[in-house]
Amino acid sequence: MHLEQTLVFHCAPSLSRLKPADLISWRPPTGDGAALLADYTRLLARQGVCLRVLRQDGKRYLLLVYRPELLRSWLARREVRTLLNRDGYPQALEEMLLHLTARLSQGAFPHEIGLFLGYPAADVEGFRIHQGKNCKLSGLWKVYDQVEEAAQKFRDFLHCREHLCSQMAAGKTLTQLLAAV
Repeated sequence: MHLEQTLVFHCAPSLSRLKPADLISWRPPTGDGAALLADYTRLLARQGVCLRVLRQDGKRYLLLVYRPELLRSWLARREVRTLLNRDGYPQALEEMLLHLTARLSQGAFPHEIGLFLGYPAADVEGFRIHQGKNCKLSGLWKVYDQVEEAAQKFRDFLHCREHLCSQMAAGKTLTQLLAAV
């Protein structure tokens, strides 16, 4: 799948401002992906979207796609900030992203990454406490609280993905899709 299609498929909710960020594991189909990522980083930045490499393992990239203003606002919420403080995160967005990148480089996958993806703090904490077990609903994330609200978000995010993918299949470019949201 081309990077543009991958971005739309996996990041439709954040591209459409429904959530602050999305995460993609991406492997370039051929050659070195660094140049292609640089091109898309510039293209997305013109539309207010950031693309950041959080980790690279061989030819596979772990990418965070986010809207800085939404992510900054989400991470400043009291219940989110409480969990981030416990894990030693600084206050400023850029420093938080650097801290997350450092945590990922240690080999483990930190539970708090869910906070960056807009998952409710209660669900991130529930996942940590229950080690991913005993959730009330499993979908885009494991839900431990507010099941109906999470189920509605899952439906909204799926509908958003379907809509943007159908628009792209009809010939719209990523730039055109972003200009419309």
